[in-house]
Amino acid sequence: MDGSHAGGDEEVPLVAEVGSSSSSSEVCPQRNHARDVHILSLAFLFVFSAYGAAQNLETTVNTEEDLGTTSLGILYLSFTFFSLVASPVVRILGSKTALVLGTSGYLLFIASNLKPSRYTMFPASLYLGFTAALIWVGQGTYLTSAALSYAKDYHLHEGTVIGSFNGEFWAMFAGHQVIGNLFSLALLHDGKDGETVSGKNLLFTVFLCCMVVGIILMCFLSKRNEKENGPATNSSIGYQLKSVVSLLVDKRMLLTIPLIVYSGLQQAFVWAEFTKEVVTPSLGVSGVGGAMAIYGAADAICSLFAGRLTSGLYSITLIVSGGAFLQIIVILWLLFGYSLTSGQLGYICPLLIAAVWGVGDGVFNTQLSALLGILYKHEKEPAFAQLKLWQSAAIAVIFFSSPYLSLQAMLIMLVAVLCISLLSFIYLTLQVERSFTLGS
Repeated sequence: MDGSHAGGDEEVPLVAEVGSSSSSSEVCPQRNHARDVHILSLAFLFVFSAYGAAQNLETTVNTEEDLGTTSLGILYLSFTFFSLVASPVVRILGSKTALVLGTSGYLLFIASNLKPSRYTMFPASLYLGFTAALIWVGQGTYLTSAALSYAKDYHLHEGTVIGSFNGEFWAMFAGHQVIGNLFSLALLHDGKDGETVSGKNLLFTVFLCCMVVGIILMCFLSKRNEKENGPATNSSIGYQLKSVVSLLVDKRMLLTIPLIVYSGLQQAFVWAEFTKEVVTPSLGVSGVGGAMAIYGAADAICSLFAGRLTSGLYSITLIVSGGAFLQIIVILWLLFGYSLTSGQLGYICPLLIAAVWGVGDGVFNTQLSALLGILYKHEKEPAFAQLKLWQSAAIAVIFFSSPYLSLQAMLIMLVAVLCISLLSFIYLTLQVERSFTLGS
């Protein structure tokens, strides 16, 4: 049902027809779609090398009155709300402008960590929720538009190009965990608990410099007309908001939402619980950077390979099932087999868990983005708004419930949601396959 079924399913257009695409002589030489993906990926690498490492440290370096955990909860609650309105804003601004504007919130959040308090971090978290919605809806829209244009210009299979572009982006993006956390490991190495003012301020100053480089790179992106890959749509705010809500009654989206929710839960679990309850007791606060660097390296490698293997819903389902199986093994190990030990084994186990979890995260990132790009190529902004709406809501749940739930309760919740989401996603595949068969 991947490449061979590309044009047969009209009800659910997994891979668009390419027979009517322009000839190679009509390719605009000034529009280098692959170049734009390289720049976009590199810009996100710099921006999130700073933000990702800072986020990993929030629950361990800003512990007074749960300042770090509460700030992240506010951030993702704001992210959830603003994801509802991000689609029309991105449509009006254009995806490139949304990307550039979106970086401002990350810059402010990093700066607020230089003098952390309720009065600096809470407003910065609230504003970051708004700009994060813009940058992520803009990213999904921009990347899908570039992939569809590239496939059209060069007569390539749309699903394959979308998978390949997403694989490159998410592999580069996952590298932020390696770079940012190596900075953390190096600059906090001498601090007994990671809270020395000089080391922390130097670290966040380096993060600010990384952020500035990322913003500059965003400015070199080509402007894109997202309408060129589909029929003209009403760009009014009311219409765009209605399109976001209308996807909530779309059967394909309803069957995908459980997996989107799980993808958010498993990310937040690593940021909030895994670093605090598993890594820190074994390796100390300074070891968080090393463990998350390994997590990021595994995430990056898996993203690259998973993206290249993607060609349609059937391949996506197989890859997602593999990632889910790996995370189920880790969850069951943490529930029934893991215990804090000393020596080499106590040092290796958290790193091994981080690597396996990173593989699963790479699978969910690449496959969900590719799936939405394939299924909703004419409704890119609303589809990616739904992705970030449900992901950020799930992340907020973890951060707000973290002080009240034990590690065991969190793991039980994860495995339950993962099983439900996997069954729902397999049902989606069977439904689409059935639609293809009936339409043949």
